[in-house]
Amino acid sequence: MGETMTTGVDSERPGAGAPGGSEAFPDDGEASRDAFEVFRDDWGIPHLRAADTLALAHAQGYVTALDRAWQLETERHRLLGTSASRLGAEAVDWDRFVRRARLADTARRCFGRLAPETAAWVGAYVDGVNDGLVEGASRAPEFAAVGLAPGRWEPWTPLGVWLSTHILFAGFPTKLWREEVAHRLGEDRMTLFATDGPGTAGSNGWLLSGARTASGAPLLAGDPHRFIEAPGVYQQIRLACPEFDVVGLAVPGVPGIAHFGHTGGVAWAITNAMADYQDLYREQLRRTPDGEVEALGPDGWCRAHAHTETIEVAGAAPETVEVIETDRGPVIIGGDPGAGETISLRHPPRVTGELGFDVLPALLRARTVDDLDTALDRWVEPVNVVLAADTAGGTLHRVAGHVPVRPDLNRLRVVPAEDPAYAWREGEAAPLPRTGAAGPDGIAVMANERGLAAPLGVEFAPPHRARRIRELLGARTDWSPAAMAAVHTDTRLASSRPLLSLLARAPGLGPAARLLRDRLLRWDRHMDADSTDATLYARLRTDVVHRLAGHPALKGVTGADDPWRSAAYPALFRPWLAAVPRIGYALESLLTVGPLPYEDRLAVVAASAEAVAAAAEETPPGPWGELHRLSPWQALPDLVPDGSDAEAIRPGLAGDHDCVLSTSGVPGVTDLFARGPAARYVWDLARREGSRWVVPFGASGVPGSAHHRDQMPLWARGALVPVVTDWNLLHRTPPHRTSPHPEETPAMTAAPEHVAPALRPAVHEQKIEGFGTVRLVPVDPAADAGLLHGWVTEERARFWGMADHTREQVREIYEFVGSLPTHHAYLALRDGVPAALFQTYEPDADPVGECYDVQPGDFGVHLLIAPAEGEGAVKGYTDALLTAFIAHVFSDPAHLRVVVEPDARNEKAIARMVRIGFELGPEIRKPEKTARLAFLTRAALGLA
Repeated sequence: MGETMTTGVDSERPGAGAPGGSEAFPDDGEASRDAFEVFRDDWGIPHLRAADTLALAHAQGYVTALDRAWQLETERHRLLGTSASRLGAEAVDWDRFVRRARLADTARRCFGRLAPETAAWVGAYVDGVNDGLVEGASRAPEFAAVGLAPGRWEPWTPLGVWLSTHILFAGFPTKLWREEVAHRLGEDRMTLFATDGPGTAGSNGWLLSGARTASGAPLLAGDPHRFIEAPGVYQQIRLACPEFDVVGLAVPGVPGIAHFGHTGGVAWAITNAMADYQDLYREQLRRTPDGEVEALGPDGWCRAHAHTETIEVAGAAPETVEVIETDRGPVIIGGDPGAGETISLRHPPRVTGELGFDVLPALLRARTVDDLDTALDRWVEPVNVVLAADTAGGTLHRVAGHVPVRPDLNRLRVVPAEDPAYAWREGEAAPLPRTGAAGPDGIAVMANERGLAAPLGVEFAPPHRARRIRELLGARTDWSPAAMAAVHTDTRLASSRPLLSLLARAPGLGPAARLLRDRLLRWDRHMDADSTDATLYARLRTDVVHRLAGHPALKGVTGADDPWRSAAYPALFRPWLAAVPRIGYALESLLTVGPLPYEDRLAVVAASAEAVAAAAEETPPGPWGELHRLSPWQALPDLVPDGSDAEAIRPGLAGDHDCVLSTSGVPGVTDLFARGPAARYVWDLARREGSRWVVPFGASGVPGSAHHRDQMPLWARGALVPVVTDWNLLHRTPPHRTSPHPEETPAMTAAPEHVAPALRPAVHEQKIEGFGTVRLVPVDPAADAGLLHGWVTEERARFWGMADHTREQVREIYEFVGSLPTHHAYLALRDGVPAALFQTYEPDADPVGECYDVQPGDFGVHLLIAPAEGEGAVKGYTDALLTAFIAHVFSDPAHLRVVVEPDARNEKAIARMVRIGFELGPEIRKPEKTARLAFLTRAALGLA
């Protein structure tokens, strides 16, 4: 083996718990023999069971890798800011943002603060992902299309996936828009265009008490509203072990079931609370003569963290980004000291090091709403409204998450960093509202409206969806799971009222425009797929939006004659700063209480009616569903899967952004929609097997598989798939075992249980200021073989000499090293996360001892830095690790001199040795390489 000091960020890349009856395990004795078992229903949905929670987490990761390998790889690159390395220049904006926002570093920090049991559980999931990725990638044609192999997941990767998925969820770029509005139209107009960013909120959830259901037990139903991605952002799954048996919607890449689940005893669901918990600070930076960056804060000028990273771009030259972090948070806009506006982002996970992942295992174990309520007290990100019910009749309606306590102005706009008035009240969080779930009418609704979470936010969704759902639910008292489709698919557009009211009063209309007016006033205001009236209304709305954009009252934010300051903002935030979509989403208020005089509003609508009527005479409107088509996001949009036709991939649907069926286009821009119900569910508290669910596309993310798009026709028409809970009705796949059966290898029964690295006793522990806590723990060859194999076989580790080794060969090598009393191998953990491989040896017991004159007290070391770390991620990263390693070596007074033998071609490693005080020795020839000796003595470090 050799040694490498290569560093830099990854360059690849935008029982007791089981209910009885039919849900009990079949008595075939198999479950206890295998590490885990995989069953699937007729829709390919995985049902997993295992002997314990860690084996089950491993199973979830493994099966997700088989079903969603390309999606997992996409998410890993998104969190690392390495998407452009495979997707090209279009992904650079995202990569730059996540690097500047330091999402990966935040994920590592949050992982380090997890309870040991949770860290082990997350680690088991990651091990499962890594075990299944190669096979999963072999099934996915996308890997071959881009010519890449999947990378390796780290223990903290699921936390990073969660962060990157939700970092824009609270819509902090809206504060940039308000700044523009205040600058262009005046401070009093700052909230004129109240809306939820570049899209619109559309999640729904509702709870019926037993008094309103046919069964007499509660029903919980809804549909999370997100950007529709292919594969889908939710994964239907069942997780069962002796402690629990849960069905729900998981996020691929994240263990457990966070947002929508049914444990048999209790069911829960969420919507976005629309809370504001992310702040933007206007920073002043300067660079000192020695090149350091300083930021002006409440206590004066303070040093800021700064380092540079390189973004690799497929088909183009790499780009360099400077990462700066002040005491408020990472700088995400500007950053060149003394040039232009500089804005930093402050949000709870970065400040507290908490993400809420300790809640996830507790949710799986919940049996009552009280269990769930207690668990959710520790939730952090994102902030959600929660509805829940249990089989005993208990209900829950609350907000969960962390909202910092700070001035109200922080919620509205960018605030000055140097003013102490805008600082967070350290360690404090806003109280979270809660209420009795079902009121006197037995109905509770959540639809992103200004309701329970009103004290925590600024802008909310209009009340139309919430009112319509309550109206529909109040019409009967015999609701069943099957009947819920009528609510899920309701298309009434209440927000059309202001425009149609103005149309009814519009003066001076010509004959064609009057016919249009009369037709739309007779329209039932349902955005049905077969409705041509819905198409006419959409045409009228689009025309009105564009005429409003040209009106002098709004010209300040739309006129081309006055260039926007927003041109200086990163392109990633431009959708939040586009005026026409803002006008489209705020149309209802602009036509009611906006800055235009009433007569001007009438004139705008009248002119639009004339134009749309004339166009309709030339081109009669077709059905709404022909225009209103799904346009899902895909990492490789040019890769057409399955040979499917356009209708199967992008079906035309009913609905609109303010309907319960919230299929959100961009009014005034396009009738295509990319946001909509990312899943639908009905949780039955009477019989869990009576529950139903559906996702767009299917359970599999593998193009060509039987379950890649088989749920799409059902999802498009509002139908749901039954939740199967009887194991005997499922299809069993060949069992997967992480170890042989005991009868096959009796010695295995006595083998100690493998322990996650973060839970192993350390031989050395040291806190390094500004870096973290470094712990050295012994390598477990069997448990760590996959991790080490991923490190030593990368091109960057070519000097290590194991590039062509298999995982089994790596395991055998470290088993041999571990058997020697003179050689030792350790994992170096930074805040609990594996960061490097550190090996020690006694030179006179090693082949290197034959190549030079070994002196008493000589002690040899090898060092391999983890691929996702290094100088590109944290300045002085390797030097900080070396500080801990050398302290460990010299803690033994018998060690007088450290010996290293890097490959003579590894100029970077040799230069680093010299920089930290090593004295170069001669080159030596070994069978596998020519090496350069270097020595560091106790005396050189001033040690006695």
